[in-house]
Amino acid sequence: MSVTTAPAGRGALQPAAGPRLYHPTVARLTYRALLGRRRALLLFLLPLLLLIIVSAVRGLAHADDSTANDVLQGFALSAMVPLVGVIAGTGAIGPEIDDGAIVYLLAKPIRRGTIIFTKLLVAIGVTMAFSAIPTLLAGYILNGNGLNIAVAYTVGAAAASVAYAAIFLLLGVLTRHAVVVGLVYALVWEGVVGNVVPGARTLSVQQWALAVAQKLAHGDVVSSDVSLATGIVLLAVVTAGATWFAGRRLRSLKLAGEE
Repeated sequence: MSVTTAPAGRGALQPAAGPRLYHPTVARLTYRALLGRRRALLLFLLPLLLLIIVSAVRGLAHADDSTANDVLQGFALSAMVPLVGVIAGTGAIGPEIDDGAIVYLLAKPIRRGTIIFTKLLVAIGVTMAFSAIPTLLAGYILNGNGLNIAVAYTVGAAAASVAYAAIFLLLGVLTRHAVVVGLVYALVWEGVVGNVVPGARTLSVQQWALAVAQKLAHGDVVSSDVSLATGIVLLAVVTAGATWFAGRRLRSLKLAGEE
């Protein structure tokens, strides 16, 4: 397969001086793709919906600590964070594979692991920005950080953002239907099964993040089905495993025209 490469100069991907995990140009291209008009609209819509909901709750009823916990867990952590993760994680690489633009990166002297890790960092940053920050604002609107709930759920959302970004980035490498699969996972498993079926809760990113939030919150209003140690270990294992497997699959990826 013949590949046309861009000439050296501004915007061209230059060979790295040595092995490294982060490539600034790959990051810039990924940010540009994620924050394009359509995806940016979706990314802003979910946090905006959260803030509208909490403002309505605050205006129509007295928002106590229990209400703040219910809203932040029931919508922010179980719905908004994984959905933002789907948009950012799959969008970091999936569209490039679908339209063949990934060939430009793969034709350059950049390690596949560097491409994956750079895109993961971008996906994590975008997911945190559009989920953890709105969660903090929502918590302060609801109860002014009473019992440290706003901060606890913000840290929990940030921890979940890392795992979700890695999981959905992997889906973007594995299948052309990554968004559909990601939505099913986020809405069905994390949003329904992970909240209803007792045995499935321990295999939910949401519960692992709740373990972190529970440690930071005062009192017993925030609860998780897993211990803090278990939650942290599982978050780390899933993130590392998904990242490693995504890099492995990208190294063996066959592009149209190579067969």
